[in-house]
Amino acid sequence: MVQSTSSSSTPPRANETGAETLHAEVLVAGGGLVGATLASALASAGIETVVVDQESPDDVLKMGFDGRASAIAAGSRHMMEAIGLWDLVAEQAQPILDIMVTDGRIGRPKSPLHLHYDHREVGEAMGHIVENRVMRQGQQRLLPSFERLTVLAPVGVERVVRTTSHATATLSDGRKVRARLIAGCDGRGSPLRQSAGIRTARWTYDQAGIVATLEHDADHAGTAHEHFLPSGPFAMLPMVDGPDGAHRSSIVWTEKKRLADHFYGLDTDAFAREVLRRFGTDYGDVREAGPRFKYPLSGLHAERYIDTRLALVGDSAHAIHPIAGQGLNLGLRDVAALAECIVDARRLGLDVGNPDVLRRYQRWRRPDNLILVAATHTLDHLFSNDLGPVRLARDLGLAGVNRVGPMKKLFMQHAMGTLGDLPRLIRGEPL
Repeated sequence: MVQSTSSSSTPPRANETGAETLHAEVLVAGGGLVGATLASALASAGIETVVVDQESPDDVLKMGFDGRASAIAAGSRHMMEAIGLWDLVAEQAQPILDIMVTDGRIGRPKSPLHLHYDHREVGEAMGHIVENRVMRQGQQRLLPSFERLTVLAPVGVERVVRTTSHATATLSDGRKVRARLIAGCDGRGSPLRQSAGIRTARWTYDQAGIVATLEHDADHAGTAHEHFLPSGPFAMLPMVDGPDGAHRSSIVWTEKKRLADHFYGLDTDAFAREVLRRFGTDYGDVREAGPRFKYPLSGLHAERYIDTRLALVGDSAHAIHPIAGQGLNLGLRDVAALAECIVDARRLGLDVGNPDVLRRYQRWRRPDNLILVAATHTLDHLFSNDLGPVRLARDLGLAGVNRVGPMKKLFMQHAMGTLGDLPRLIRGEPL
């Protein structure tokens, strides 16, 4: 058992069964990329917070390279800077300086009609690609620095009782945590969402995602490629060079389900040839630099994000197609909004888990997330086909946006997560 415990305004005490009870304003259930960021944001603003993580911090810090990486939009980076996380990952973060969106067919040149986002048009990198383990390790180094944060790990939430005045969670080691609010950061299968009886809309795609890290001969120059093919988008995302100086990129290859197992099971040489058939030889030869991953593609959206003393955050509330690389960023924007709602309530002397606070969070985040759910769903259906008239229309559409400066800048800001009613943290401002 690993426990990182700091000073608390209310000390732990034994409950009627003799097990320890900890008290906090917010219990964050789930210590992954979203949960640990929420805990850090709250603690940085002086909110008494407990985070429960099923992974041991020591195990996270020892994690080796596994090939998985995430796109961190500019707005998400601003938040990470504001809470002190970015400095711990910046050296291993590859800036996205350009984004090239193209259309085509396997084995044929990309369409000359394309959409090009250039960071010089907005004055900063549009995002960064960061290995998931680098993010998790940065979080584990940051969490102990907060005086009002307690980390319980490795441990899980077994049972929760929520009343109008508080919520009490019983943990897998028998301890209890009593809090004003529980933030459910417990993933797509969220037991907290299910126990609250919150229904979800769910759908599946006739696609699977194949993820891998590649080494290649030529420098990627900080360019992210999104190449639309009849079976689904093929993304080549720039990563920092490997320890040996090799140029690296992460691929997110969307493929029809009936073919995904075949491609996933190819030997390394055959796999590289299939990559080149889809991406071309712009980077020269390619070689795998880590394990492959394959997962079915599906989506969900919760009918509501809140219940008595409960707020759903990240994948527990929504999950989208990876076509735009925005899944994690939506969760991080949830974090920024919920943290602001909680901190504002606390400064007014209000109960941080009262219904008005939770309704403000839901009104802020649910419409934005619903728009992205619908947009990614529509984009996948629009681009994942080989119908001649549709292909011509989408190519003309890409070229049209590319030529209309104000429209393109609007699209760029949306991709960067810097458009709309932004929480303070997403603007880079402290809570």
